[in-house]
Amino acid sequence: MSAAASGRRRLLRLSPEGRSWTTDSVVVEEPMEIRVGGVPVAVTMRTPGHDFDLAVGFLVTEGVIQGAAQIASIRTCEAAEGGERNLLEVELTASAPPFDRERARAFYVSSSCGLCGRASLDAVRTRAQWDVAGDPVRVSAAVLGRLPERLREAQRVFERTGGLHAAALFTADGDLRCVREDVGRHNAFDKVIGWAATDGRLPLRSHLILASGRASFELAQKALLAGIPVLAAVSAPSSLAIELAEEAGMTLVGFLRDGTMNVYAGHQRVEP
Repeated sequence: MSAAASGRRRLLRLSPEGRSWTTDSVVVEEPMEIRVGGVPVAVTMRTPGHDFDLAVGFLVTEGVIQGAAQIASIRTCEAAEGGERNLLEVELTASAPPFDRERARAFYVSSSCGLCGRASLDAVRTRAQWDVAGDPVRVSAAVLGRLPERLREAQRVFERTGGLHAAALFTADGDLRCVREDVGRHNAFDKVIGWAATDGRLPLRSHLILASGRASFELAQKALLAGIPVLAAVSAPSSLAIELAEEAGMTLVGFLRDGTMNVYAGHQRVEP
């Protein structure tokens, strides 16, 4: 992640020992607009860094494209207001699905709002390209139990700021493939999936993705659209995330902490 992901701020610290002025590292949060063919598609409050991966991942997990090969070009627009890095222009190839400009209004979202701004819950249930129900992957409880520590060790900006979500992609053996941090949990997922799409790795069969916080419906959908059969989270899943995992044949693990976990769906993939 770029150096712009965090900055220093002066603050007054209060403690039983008294008052003192000091400085601390804080996470940077800035808006970034994504446009497709000149049409505004999304404004997301994100942490600068891996912006192209974020844009690719967002377009994949919203069903705009199937993969990075359907992007003709992606560039930072120099005319963007508020700083040149805050506007990305994406042009699609002729092989991309027809872009519904009206649909763009339905997912004009921010990183902090989750499902708000969507026309309806049904509009978010995008049909997945890949069937994860038949994925034969198995993962041991021992491997799962070690993943939160692996994630925390890889969170470089979190160690300085304590203010970031993270997503990490692992193999079934627990090998770390990619980790991304962002002020928005959805952005962190999009950055990981965008990295995989750009590297030609979709669908991510026999992989699992770990969220540093809770598992929402939208995170479950993003994992499904990337072909990931196992989603784990250190905190609680939502009822809709569980419902989607059950319907899609995904494995959903929550409260993955200190070697314990709850398996809410797809328990057959988790071995003792």
